[in-house]
Amino acid sequence: MCETRYTGSRPLYSRKYHDSGRRADGASTVVERSVSVQPSRIYAAGSDVRVMPGLLTDLFAWVVIAAFASTALVSTRSTERAQTMAAGAWTLFAGFWLVLIPHFALIQRSYVEGLLCVLAVPACLYVAYLVYEQRPSLIVLTRAVAVMGLVYLPFQTIVPLQRFAIEGVTAHAHRLMTTFGFETTVYSCEGLHDAGIVAGDYSCLNPYESKFVTTTSPTQRYLTPVLLACTGIGSISIVVGLVLAVSGTLKQKATAVAIAVPVIYGLNVLRVAFIVRAHAGQWFRVPALVDVVSLLFGLPNTESGAKLVSYYVADRILAQSLSVVALVLIGWGLLRVIPSLVVVLEELGYLLTGEDHDLGGRFA
Repeated sequence: MCETRYTGSRPLYSRKYHDSGRRADGASTVVERSVSVQPSRIYAAGSDVRVMPGLLTDLFAWVVIAAFASTALVSTRSTERAQTMAAGAWTLFAGFWLVLIPHFALIQRSYVEGLLCVLAVPACLYVAYLVYEQRPSLIVLTRAVAVMGLVYLPFQTIVPLQRFAIEGVTAHAHRLMTTFGFETTVYSCEGLHDAGIVAGDYSCLNPYESKFVTTTSPTQRYLTPVLLACTGIGSISIVVGLVLAVSGTLKQKATAVAIAVPVIYGLNVLRVAFIVRAHAGQWFRVPALVDVVSLLFGLPNTESGAKLVSYYVADRILAQSLSVVALVLIGWGLLRVIPSLVVVLEELGYLLTGEDHDLGGRFA
């Protein structure tokens, strides 16, 4: 998710503004007339909005992944013992998603991710029950989650990796947009303050060079920072986890990863460019959507709130929904490369229907 921030009526400038031929006015007057830097409304003012809410949640995530990884290792020696450990790991995983529900649903206002968190809680508990009581084959999903976490969490918790991922996708999206004639500027958090684009008490989402500032007219600017979720590392970790968890030759697995990773990354570059363009161009600010989107996401009934509608439609509705569709299509395509991925489909089919499905012949 590419995040914007809303600061209500508080001006983003705190100093006098001088521009070509314009007279110097008081800060608040100038902001009202000249700036439309519209980040998303944040309840916890002054705090960073992260993919996960804080240090304790990060630690909880590492505990969960350690439980999954331990289970995966034990499963190579004792299936019975691994079943017990897997049940515990999936129960911890349910607790993890439960903790994240308020963060996604209320703070980030990502209803797609919030809904997925809500559904994940009973789903994880159901898997815990099945893997313990009657379905040891679900160990394959346990191994997949272990790998997913080991791929994703370092980017979430290790600053150099996070910076590399965020600034990388920002740079590529910026290059894409400028190649096609769309002018926008990338700033770091420090750069935003040094340029006077934001006030001294404005808290950036991250300190990296990942903030798009687009000037659409002498009186209009739009600020769209980029987060870790915009890099595609979440989707990449899912695919890599599934590929490495199932049986297959080294060539099959390497080919699947080599195909999926650049495709996912490229789609996320397009996603970032689309959101920046839609936000700055106000593509979806139409009467039919303004009231509905404002009500759905709790946007203020003001000009500032209306300017956020395009962002929310582009990111929270279109981009996030299409990301799920793209991930499913990529996974389906990878079945041609590594047919053993069908085991995952069979296990998911059992979870949904309570019946076994033999799908192996379709992708052999």
